[in-house]
Amino acid sequence: MARQKNTVIEYRDYNLPTYFPILLLTGEVWRISDIPSNRLHFHNCIEIGLCESDGGFMKFGEEMRAFNAGDITIVGSNVVHTTYSSPGTASKWTYIFVDLEELLAPYFPLNLFLDPVTLNSIARSYYTILPGYEHPELRMLLNEVVKEMQEKKENYQYSVRGLFLSFLVHLTEVYKSAEEPAAKEPSPARDKQLVIAPALDYIHTNYMQDFTIDDLAHACEMSPTHFRRMFQSIMGTNPLDYLNNYRITKASMLLRSTEIPVLTISEEVGFRSVSSFNRHFADITGTSPLKWRKQMSFIENKSVLKYTGWMVPEK
Repeated sequence: MARQKNTVIEYRDYNLPTYFPILLLTGEVWRISDIPSNRLHFHNCIEIGLCESDGGFMKFGEEMRAFNAGDITIVGSNVVHTTYSSPGTASKWTYIFVDLEELLAPYFPLNLFLDPVTLNSIARSYYTILPGYEHPELRMLLNEVVKEMQEKKENYQYSVRGLFLSFLVHLTEVYKSAEEPAAKEPSPARDKQLVIAPALDYIHTNYMQDFTIDDLAHACEMSPTHFRRMFQSIMGTNPLDYLNNYRITKASMLLRSTEIPVLTISEEVGFRSVSSFNRHFADITGTSPLKWRKQMSFIENKSVLKYTGWMVPEK
């Protein structure tokens, strides 16, 4: 009997602009194939999909759900998934990738209306397919976000933030009222396929602190050796390199948006020596922190890191 092919899991890292962490992918190119893939993937941010035509299926771990034209899909950052269209069709999509916490927190303190547990679940482990006709307010808000980001009129960033605040309020109501196991407790199948999710959450929360690989392995209930192997196979990099990349991303935001000294920034993002910080920063960005800060002061609407997430659909 032939062995079944192992499912491949990919990590797609969208390095969103630090000052406006949202990315819009739309247009005729975004038509999804009808060929099922054995590759599941997850992102470093929330994926919001607007299905514009045809239908098909989304696979979340081992769970399959159908979608149709007009539907809205919400996929948290730690949810492994893939999408394919019905046979003989190529569904057309608009995608929004967004870090809601970073987008809204500077202007709208989310703890005023949303408890941390709910916010963490929506951002990381929640997934759903919502029929647009049942949730016209969500569809309308997202359509307005797309319009604002396409037209880019003066101060459109503030309009987008306001629209997303309203969207999050409505989505929270949907989340709390739905009887979806995924929103309450991760399924065993998804846990098995995304076993390093606790380590990613640990890094994102504690990147500025000192901790060891053993701490990350313990969070995932694995031995350090097994954890390193699993992390490398899923992320395509080792835990230490991922941590340093995440720290440099956070440092880039501070360098561009503040006048805090480089030494202070290096300490705030978790490096214990400025020489180590400078070395890792140059390895990732190709320049020194001071030169990058000077360069960014003259560049508008740019992100320091290249997008490494998929910018065209999978064939």
